Amino acid sequence: MISPDLARIRSFEVVPLLPEALKPLLDIAYNLWWSWHPEAVELFVRLDRGLWHSTHHNPVKMLGSCPQERLDQAARDEGFLNSLARVTANLQRHLDRSPWLVKQKKDPGPFTIAYFCAEFGLTECLQIYSGGLGCLAGDHLKSATELGLPLVGVGLLYRNGYFQQYLNADGFQQEYYPDLDFNNLPISPVRTGDGKQVKVTVQLPGRDVSIALWKAIVGRNNLYLLDTNVPENDAADRGITSQLYGGDMEMRIKQEIVLGIGGVRALAAIGIDPDVCHMNEGHSAFLALERISKLIAKYDVTFDEARQAAAASHIFTTHTPVPAGIDRFPPDMIQRYFKGYHAALKLDLEGLLALGRENVFAKNEFFSMAVLAIRTADTLNGVSRLHGVVSRSMWKGIWPGVPEAEVPIGHVTNGVHARSWLSGDLINLLDRYLGARWQDDPADQTVWRWINDVPDEELWRVHERRRQKLIIWTRQRLRTQLEARGADPAQVRAACDALNPNALTVGFARRFATYKRGTLMMRDAKRLTAMLANRERPIQFIIAGKSHPADGGGKDLIRQIVHFARESDAGHRIVFLENYDINVARYLVQGCDVWLNTPRRGMEASGTSGMNAALNGVLNCSIMDGWWDEAYEADAGWAIGRGENYANLDVQDDIESQALHELLEKQIIPLFYARDDMGVPRGWVERMKKCISLLAPQFNTNRMVQEYAERLYLQALHRTRSLMADKLAKSVTLAHDKDRLRGGWGKVVIEDVKADVQKPLGVRDKLQVEVVASLGDIKPEEVRMQVYIGQLNNDGQIRDGTPCDLRHAEKLGGSRHRFTGSVAMVTSGKFGFAVRMIPAHESFNGIAEPGMILWERGGLGVGGGKPPEKH
Repeated sequence: MISPDLARIRSFEVVPLLPEALKPLLDIAYNLWWSWHPEAVELFVRLDRGLWHSTHHNPVKMLGSCPQERLDQAARDEGFLNSLARVTANLQRHLDRSPWLVKQKKDPGPFTIAYFCAEFGLTECLQIYSGGLGCLAGDHLKSATELGLPLVGVGLLYRNGYFQQYLNADGFQQEYYPDLDFNNLPISPVRTGDGKQVKVTVQLPGRDVSIALWKAIVGRNNLYLLDTNVPENDAADRGITSQLYGGDMEMRIKQEIVLGIGGVRALAAIGIDPDVCHMNEGHSAFLALERISKLIAKYDVTFDEARQAAAASHIFTTHTPVPAGIDRFPPDMIQRYFKGYHAALKLDLEGLLALGRENVFAKNEFFSMAVLAIRTADTLNGVSRLHGVVSRSMWKGIWPGVPEAEVPIGHVTNGVHARSWLSGDLINLLDRYLGARWQDDPADQTVWRWINDVPDEELWRVHERRRQKLIIWTRQRLRTQLEARGADPAQVRAACDALNPNALTVGFARRFATYKRGTLMMRDAKRLTAMLANRERPIQFIIAGKSHPADGGGKDLIRQIVHFARESDAGHRIVFLENYDINVARYLVQGCDVWLNTPRRGMEASGTSGMNAALNGVLNCSIMDGWWDEAYEADAGWAIGRGENYANLDVQDDIESQALHELLEKQIIPLFYARDDMGVPRGWVERMKKCISLLAPQFNTNRMVQEYAERLYLQALHRTRSLMADKLAKSVTLAHDKDRLRGGWGKVVIEDVKADVQKPLGVRDKLQVEVVASLGDIKPEEVRMQVYIGQLNNDGQIRDGTPCDLRHAEKLGGSRHRFTGSVAMVTSGKFGFAVRMIPAHESFNGIAEPGMILWERGGLGVGGGKPPEKH
């Protein structure tokens, strides 16, 4: 190897040289649209199956490596050329399709959404993802292009990607980091008019860091990827974009500055000023600071005036259900990295640090990227209904005095991109029954009803074929990894032959973190072994997943599984596949019969692998957590427990392990092997159909992206257009109004509350309430006086309260005002109410402002057991 330090190296590019007839192959190879269209993939497989697999399904590298004689042969093959023409026409049809918003007559005119994420999982050859977050981001981009939504992705181009996994002889995870060859990937440099690669800079302590811009094409949208591995940077800075989730806290803050601040600057360098920015997890939250600083520089406004406008256009999606999963930095680190930046925000360092604190007065509190995102985005959401509840509980401290249910964090439940995860056999079945309809209208979720028209025998035959393909592929992969570990030939043969293509096959594949409890099924080893040893009704488990390199507990779970498989009499029916990635996931979710998920309840934000399985008719057996908490139907899968919470975790593991075994022994295995004269398990197939027809319409990213567009993106667009108009005139006014209201808030006093609660009310009777308040300098039309009413629990707390507005009745003199109203009783029980005041300015638009809620002193407790305090 010759380094540039030893000799001058002149670089040049070599590109595939294709016959003229095959030139369209390059356009297809460089548009990741091919990754979710089996007919496009089949073109490359037909060209050279062995090369397709040896290049890890990379069409660009494959075309550059394909022997010239094979290319020339394909150029003369009429059948191949006809297939190429069809695929090319389908790609063009995709590019020309009318956008969904136009069809729905909801088109707001030209706009752009920028979707920022630290990882994107689009296809296995582009290894810049680690797991669920990246695959969700990739599926989001794919659905956006199918719906014609004007969205660009922004991420990092990792030179070494996420680590590659193998197990040593003891079953302990080992990691290695291969170099990604950018020039042989389906990405290309973004160039200026004179042919130079576009570059921007960010400032790190004592130096500027250059960032080069690359592009991946995803249908009709682009994903822009940032790369610091350029000659202008020193070795340390070239390594900023080396590894995904690698390095220490110092590396993480540098990566997040590059992603957030560098990402905004990169878009500006190519002429993109997004109308809406979507922060998918908190890694990119520094983008908010950069966008605010740009508004300050452009309009010469204050930080608060600019923040109002910027926050209107920001959406923050949190994926983390535990505080430990949030990136947090010590205050001195933020001071060091932003010492030369805060002036552009018209803030001092203390003001900047407060943006990342849950308690703005706690000067030693670490700077949280999630809190920064929350404080600089008007729209916040979790990724499942249950995760929305968990998130409101996690972050309620940012809105003191606000009942937990009213904390302004909603949810948009995740989905998965159907065409990326459906098996080719099932797609062919779908095409046969529906024609092109389900492709031409990706917004139509009613198409999934087709499954009920498919004969049971036909659906079962397709599923059995997928399971057989899975077992054949697993045997090959298992043989390779056992030989690499030095296993003797007899051990290799025994392990591979143990897998039965006709046996009930359970899949478990996910990140190996301890809370996911990958060994829960082994907790009662004797009972599990008895099931595995049953020859009449065999069951087998295929397991895959990576543990973070620093997670010793997760690595030990993997080792335990390997040891059980090696030492148990029937352990050969448990297989652990190394190096879990999109390709491994695709085989598993398409070929297993049951998808197992065993996290501790409340710890799984969403969990999309089970959705991938459900699309293929694979039945979920899961703890009631994440998406399954809202998806579970008794005739479409199985629930382990009923969503209980336990104080003792060992007791929880024992109970839920036994519940899992009960389901397997008494429901799942008997149902799978209950066959009719034609060999079809009618009851099982009925559940498969129910699974697809119920779950596929709801838990796919086309539905999810539509929901983001209608509920979040368009609302953010309308709000930001209003606040950005006339040189931020409304934003400036809103900032001043908030300052004025906040300044006068401490002078407001709720003086008197009158309501006749001495005698019982009948159902449908109305409770009359009168409130007298001194508002100081605040106008009555600028506030909403409310009765917060609900049933009382045994501790005297209002449970599931509902706010009801009172009307301004009269001015009493000075700053005193009377508010009156009534609340109808709709059910019987013990009720209570409290009186509160919140802002009502039109520009608040229902957004809860931290600290701006006033409860009557000495009022009833709300949720927390003590009276709400004045803030």
